Amino acid sequence: ARFVRKIEQFRNDEIRLVMLDRVESHSVACVNWAEYPYAPKVSFRIAHSDDALAVMFEVEEEHLRAVAMSGEENVGEDSCVEFFVESPAAEGYFNFEVNCIGTMLAAHRQSRTEATLFNAEQMSKIRHFGSLQRAPIDSRGAGQKWWMVEVIPFSLLGIDRAPKSLRCNFYKCGDKCDRPHFLSWSPIDKPEPNFHCPEFFGEVVMA
Repeated sequence: ARFVRKIEQFRNDEIRLVMLDRVESHSVACVNWAEYPYAPKVSFRIAHSDDALAVMFEVEEEHLRAVAMSGEENVGEDSCVEFFVESPAAEGYFNFEVNCIGTMLAAHRQSRTEATLFNAEQMSKIRHFGSLQRAPIDSRGAGQKWWMVEVIPFSLLGIDRAPKSLRCNFYKCGDKCDRPHFLSWSPIDKPEPNFHCPEFFGEVVMA
C-alpha cells in the first residue's frame, strides 16, 4: 500500500510545485514482459483533496512520439502514461490515458473490450496539463523529459468524497515508439502485455 497525501485544494498554478515539494515519488518500473525490456525512467506522485484526486507523472525516455490529437485515436501507441482505478462505487474500473502532449482518453470499463467512454461533459471536468506544447511530436535522443498532471474529481468515480483507499495501477507505454515498452507500478502476471487486469491492481491508502 502507498499513502496518498492530502492537500487542501488544487490550484492550477500551484499543483505541480506543491506536489514536487510535499508528495512522495514512486517508480513505475516493473518490466513484466521480457520481450519488451526497455524501461524509461518513470515516476508518479498522487495526492487528494476533499473532492478530487491528483496524479502527476514524470518521464525521461529516448523517443517522444505523439500523433493522437483526439481521445478516439490510439493514445496508448504514443508516449503515454496511464492511471487505472477500480470503481469504488460499482463494478468495473476506470482508465485514464494521456499522451505526452495532453491528448486524453477516459472510460469506465468492465474489461479491455467493454467500455463506456466519457462524454464531453465528463471530460471537461478533468483538468490536465503538462510540460510539452499541444502539437504532434516525433523527437529522438537520450534524456528527453516531460511531465503531466491530471486532476480527477471523485464525482467522476461515482463518489462524493475521498474514500479510505483505492485499488489502482500506474503505467507507461509506447506501443509505436522506437523501443516499445509496457511498464507498471504494481506487477502484472500475464503472458503478454495487458494493462486491463484489475486483479493485479495495488492499493493506495488515503492519509
